[in-house]
Amino acid sequence: MPHLPDPTGRHEVGVTSVYLNDTSRPDPWMSDVDSRELMVSLFYPTASTAGPVKKYLTPAESRALLADGGITTVPPDALSTVRTNAVVDARPSGRPRSRPLVVLSPGFKKPRATLSSIAEDLASHGYVVAVVDHTYENVVTTFPDGRVTDCAACGQYDLPFWRKLSRGRAADVSFVLDELTGPHPRWRGAHLIDPRHIAMGGHSVGGASTIDAMLADHRIRAGVDIDGTLDAPIPDSGLDRPFMFLGRANTYTPGTPGGAAESWEQSWPRLTGWRRWLVVAGMEHASFTDIGVLAEQFGLDLGADTGGDRGAAITRRYVRAFFDLHLRGERQPLLERPSSRFPEVSVVG
Repeated sequence: MPHLPDPTGRHEVGVTSVYLNDTSRPDPWMSDVDSRELMVSLFYPTASTAGPVKKYLTPAESRALLADGGITTVPPDALSTVRTNAVVDARPSGRPRSRPLVVLSPGFKKPRATLSSIAEDLASHGYVVAVVDHTYENVVTTFPDGRVTDCAACGQYDLPFWRKLSRGRAADVSFVLDELTGPHPRWRGAHLIDPRHIAMGGHSVGGASTIDAMLADHRIRAGVDIDGTLDAPIPDSGLDRPFMFLGRANTYTPGTPGGAAESWEQSWPRLTGWRRWLVVAGMEHASFTDIGVLAEQFGLDLGADTGGDRGAAITRRYVRAFFDLHLRGERQPLLERPSSRFPEVSVVG
């Protein structure tokens, strides 16, 4: 059976889905929708192992994602059979205000499920993790009442489009933080969240939009861009909170042709707080997400020299080290120098 890698922490992992509706703003992609609806998966530590584990995707979601990727060599519902490691609606565990919160944003057209292995692993180490589906920017989002939305944002892509996308995601994330840490939280485990220790990360445009979110919302204390080209450099005013770039060596090594590395180079001097730039040899864009793991299990070649499980291990370990350092104050030698355990990873800056 296809499966996600096991979490590495001591906690069992629970998960629940939360529907949120921001009535203060219209949907940016649908002129006839006067509010912004979002689905969020919350992963968290639990002491309970009783109950069903989370379904990775529904059959309809699986069909849509595989069709978007042009994949016809596996059954259309294959991703609905993936075994995850999180127990649905398990009781959250922990002391009040003891759990740091990490918000994750997926790549364009990708469902929130594709960051599940990172989220499960962080939760197993004591984090609450909110993974956001950005409605109409994903091939398919399923709502509790059975409605299914497609990718209204898909089409022609120019710089104004990417700027709109990134800023809209920043607004989505701020609203999610309001709903999880405000006076009337929308999740029964919200009392566990420490609102002083919040961070964000994302893959692809989700990583790039982390900068917009941090500039717009000072509750976000630290951020990670995982393999995401920036659509605009950081403003001259700079970003003074911790930030990490983590990307493919063949794309984000300084001086690499194509513009992606240049987008990081332009912003690098404007990161005025703690900063790190890491590149990983042998990885492809999808290697940093569940897609790298699952493609290998389904016999699909993404062109990566680094195997799917290894790619997931590298991503999860470095991302967690960053959050452990900046949300928990735990020193991380892994981020200070090259590691013999992870020779694929080079420290650029």
